[in-house]
Amino acid sequence: MPDQPVAAEPGTSTPRAADIRRWRRYLADEQLEAAVYRDLAERRTGEEREILLALADAEARHEQHWRRLLGDDVGRTLRGATRTRVLGFLARRFGSVFVLALAQRAEGRSPYDTDTDATAAMAADERIHEEVVRGLATRGRMRLSGTFRAAVFGANDGLVSNLALVIGISASGVPTHVVLLTGIAGLLAGALSMGAGEYVSVRSQRELLESSTPDPDARSAVADLDVDANELALVYRARGMSEADAEEHAREVLRTHDLALTADPAVHAQSDEHEAVGTGISAALSSFCFFASGAIIPVLPYLFGLSGLPALLIAALLVGLALLATGAIVGILSGASPLKRGLRQLAIGYGAAAVTYLLGLLFGTTGA
Repeated sequence: MPDQPVAAEPGTSTPRAADIRRWRRYLADEQLEAAVYRDLAERRTGEEREILLALADAEARHEQHWRRLLGDDVGRTLRGATRTRVLGFLARRFGSVFVLALAQRAEGRSPYDTDTDATAAMAADERIHEEVVRGLATRGRMRLSGTFRAAVFGANDGLVSNLALVIGISASGVPTHVVLLTGIAGLLAGALSMGAGEYVSVRSQRELLESSTPDPDARSAVADLDVDANELALVYRARGMSEADAEEHAREVLRTHDLALTADPAVHAQSDEHEAVGTGISAALSSFCFFASGAIIPVLPYLFGLSGLPALLIAALLVGLALLATGAIVGILSGASPLKRGLRQLAIGYGAAAVTYLLGLLFGTTGA
């Protein structure tokens, strides 16, 4: 059933100018959001495409609600909220999981819950849309999680650890060339360590998953099992089925000898987990490269010939900007506030650097 318009002020036939402005703004936002979902759908196939187009249709229904309220006051189309325009730009250019994560946050900020001119159905739609987009974004996060996790956290580790190292060594009063060599050594040591550690971690995780995957060769034994003993039921009980369900499923397999029935949904889930973990080589290379890309930033002022306090301040500024960026990216992907995540990363990085700076001053004074 289409949404029914609600009057801005009961008992009046002419809406106020403030109401018209608000409705026109809502209309523009709904138009932009529908366009965002259509742009995202163009970059998807199958079920994801259908879901995004259905979301676009829902936004179009909301658009019609505001058009009915406005009547002859629709006027020219407004530009819409800045964040929605940015979302549309990103959807047209990239169409990635980042856009879905931003769309998830946008759906969660809908004003319809408190606006009496929006119907209860529209407010409910927006809440459900947030969950739909969350589900789509989760699919993308799963595809990114292995390699992307290594990349983002590798860069963050490089930024924090090498800034702390460079600042601590510099505060001890050693010559500039020693600070530079220390920073480069820290970059190489950290990048190699991160790459090797990530490779071992991912390979170990994949091996653990593989060891938990049912052996397909075991299916060949089904035809020779004792029907009365029905030991096949023990397999399903071990995989988590109740005794009754396991017995029934095993009897069906033994009765039909349909080996396809021996397949367990857990097998498919483990296959998905393999994809989420990623490969050891890709994770190791990502960790190495991104740690190095982060660790080189605090060294840049020294590479360009700066020294002393100016080099320290510029290094801290560059690293601070990079920490804000990595924190914001993590915030976007996790559906949290990019600003809060960025500031948290900044506080952690500067906190570690401050500790090593004080230690450098202490050891420098003691050595003198």
